[in-house]
Amino acid sequence: MCGITGIVHPYAGTPDAEPVPREVIQAMTAALTHRGPDAEGYHRDSGVSLGHRRLKIIDLVGGAQPMSNHEGTVWVTYNGEIYNHRELRSELESRGRTFRSVCDTEVLVHGYLEWGIAKLLDRIDGMFAFGIWDSAKRRLLLARDRMGQKPLFYSLLRGGGLVFASEVKALLVHPDIQPAIDEEGLAAYLTFEYLPGELSMVRGVRKLLPGAWLSFERGNAEQSSYWRIPIKDAPSPENAVQRFTELFDGAVERRLMADVPLGVFLSGGIDSSAVAASVVRQRTAANVKTFSIGFQEKSYDESSMARLVARHLGTEHHERVFTAEAMKDVLPEVVLGLDEPFGDASLLPTYLLSAFAREQVTVALGGDGSDELLLGYPTFFADSFARAFTRLPRRLRRGMGRLGQALPVSTKNLSFDFKVNAFLRAADAPPSWRHPLWLGSAIPGSPDDPLHRDLRTNSPVESVLSFAAAEYDAPDTQSALQRLSYQYCRTYLAEDILHKVDRASMAVSLEARSPFLDRSLVEFVAALPASQKLQFPGRGKAILKTAMRDRLPNEVIDRSKKGFGIPVAAWLKGPLEEMVNDLLSEPRTKAAGYLDSACVQRLIQEHRTGKRNHRKILWTLLNFELWREARGISGRA
Repeated sequence: MCGITGIVHPYAGTPDAEPVPREVIQAMTAALTHRGPDAEGYHRDSGVSLGHRRLKIIDLVGGAQPMSNHEGTVWVTYNGEIYNHRELRSELESRGRTFRSVCDTEVLVHGYLEWGIAKLLDRIDGMFAFGIWDSAKRRLLLARDRMGQKPLFYSLLRGGGLVFASEVKALLVHPDIQPAIDEEGLAAYLTFEYLPGELSMVRGVRKLLPGAWLSFERGNAEQSSYWRIPIKDAPSPENAVQRFTELFDGAVERRLMADVPLGVFLSGGIDSSAVAASVVRQRTAANVKTFSIGFQEKSYDESSMARLVARHLGTEHHERVFTAEAMKDVLPEVVLGLDEPFGDASLLPTYLLSAFAREQVTVALGGDGSDELLLGYPTFFADSFARAFTRLPRRLRRGMGRLGQALPVSTKNLSFDFKVNAFLRAADAPPSWRHPLWLGSAIPGSPDDPLHRDLRTNSPVESVLSFAAAEYDAPDTQSALQRLSYQYCRTYLAEDILHKVDRASMAVSLEARSPFLDRSLVEFVAALPASQKLQFPGRGKAILKTAMRDRLPNEVIDRSKKGFGIPVAAWLKGPLEEMVNDLLSEPRTKAAGYLDSACVQRLIQEHRTGKRNHRKILWTLLNFELWREARGISGRA
């Protein structure tokens, strides 16, 4: 895996182009050393500079980037893996293309020259973000993979140029990009706990969407979408379970391609267990390394299930147990490494797991994507209850809300009071809003909304939720569950789960791969009827569970989903209390002007006294302030 950067001026490729200072592209690229500690490289031309940091995975001797064709007219800087690069290489060689390496990067160079950008993107299968500079056409092309596994940010500069990078921290090195907060991004972050769609927390910076490419030519930028998840209303095919299993095993096999040590993240849930089970069918079990972490807080600990699966499969299993104090101690380190604030607390254990695995391997396979594609979250099942709830008299619904808030507050993982109140907070919201509000922190405009009222005026709830609502409406289907699956993939999966996995793994120079996000598997699953995924009462991932029945213990297949959480609610009252008092103090928040300081103080007080469980919004706020302090961002002018 790698880190990429680039600067292109509006008259790039002509004698009149302003030169790109060498020290700028070098500083930008150096900011991504953690993504690629093994090598660095640059290409400089008239008004153009490309940078690259490399983590060597395939072709350890060759494969230096940026890489060009023989004539030096097309240059590529690339981050990711193209899993079908060998097949494409053979096809390109049959057409007369000559390769100088065995790495997948060169397929992008020759594939672009042979087919053009649109056909190239249709042909490649993998996770990627790349930039192609075509000097003959004086054109820059940026592209991001279908599901959003690899990040790509860009900014249009005041002078008409464009700058891009794998992470925002590299863009902030450029002298024209100032560390100012994007107020629309802040409003969205406080709702979702992440930045959805094109939004960034830094003013003037945008993300390239999954499945999209951007063309920048003579100062003009144009975006196009090249792929969308093909949700269909179709009958279940014959032998659906057999076909699913074949595609899944094929996806795992393709992700075993590496010239470096490889392992598997093993949580004990069915997704990572299914990946491990597939790996041991293709490799000698005793040579397969699996990794899990545990916690002293038992309601959050899944290590016993991971051990059960490892024993069942016969893998070489590695486990480490962390205390709350150890996780708390790495919090500032993890936040400092982030280029944007991130409110999903599972980032911490994901980082610790990645660091643990990196001690022995360079690549790790995981189970990300299964819950969104196969309707595995309990919220999918809860949606039917929400539709029934909306038909109740308003008076009764309000009464149930008051009863929910009167329940005794527990800090245990997925406690009864937490689940009840999480359901009631957005059960009667419009269908396209309901799930983002269920998963998120603050409902815009509600009494617990901590955004400063001046900023909320410019970001009403309709605006904040517009991207998520559009993704719910996008698929051509009559099924609400299929719409929800699509919405989750385009929002929560792309910008929370995959963002988390990329940043946590890349922080320790580990490449994480997700077999469930294989293109062929995704397209097959998208065309399955919802009944093959969610079967009532509450049996999500039905086809996966059927497929794994002869591979995994019943205890794993039949257990309820738990998630990868940490005891944030208790921490906010204990180990993190001093940090909360400092970063979320009334004088500090009032002086900065981003948050409603009175609301923040009430949320803290209610949480500490046990009146309410505000762990999600308080954790989201704490991470925002940690990030703001680490980046030296001042208050509103």
